[in-house]
Amino acid sequence: MLFRRREAESFLERMRVHLWPRRSWGRSSRYVVYRLRRLSDTPHAVALGFAVGVFTAVTPFLGTHMVLAALFAWVVGGSIVAALLGTFIGNPLTYPLFWYSTYEVGTLMLGGASEKPPIDLSGGIFQTSLDQLWPLLKPMTLGSIPVGLALAALCYVLVRPMVDAYKHRRRRELELRASREALGAQ
Repeated sequence: MLFRRREAESFLERMRVHLWPRRSWGRSSRYVVYRLRRLSDTPHAVALGFAVGVFTAVTPFLGTHMVLAALFAWVVGGSIVAALLGTFIGNPLTYPLFWYSTYEVGTLMLGGASEKPPIDLSGGIFQTSLDQLWPLLKPMTLGSIPVGLALAALCYVLVRPMVDAYKHRRRRELELRASREALGAQ
């Protein structure tokens, strides 16, 4: 392989890089934008797939975002790769914002309970039953629908023109290069 590492990274190192990038969050986000523009699908499919990925990243079901994004993108006809890239909107910096906003919106949708139910997670999330987590998950799940739809619509509106402009510029550059080669061959 041409661009392979001399020494393969360990599994723990690869997992660390997925959780915290080597360089910076800015460089990683620029890479995601670059990858989005280079996808070979139509601009609509790329934007729709990315929007689906953002929608699933807002849901409170950690660990299932990529699977849900790929499944939903396949169902609606969006780009699966773009959907997987869209799930990267959910990261340790944005999850607290998502969780707070989905909980508040969900509580408002359920009638705006004035008193927050006490939730004891001192035994750990995996040791508690679903009955203890349900007062937290129910409003978050319900609230993630309008919050996720709003963010998905915003991302669709931003991503589609970006991909369309890139593809148009790329097509024009290829046509220009082909005409130059044709003139040079004569």
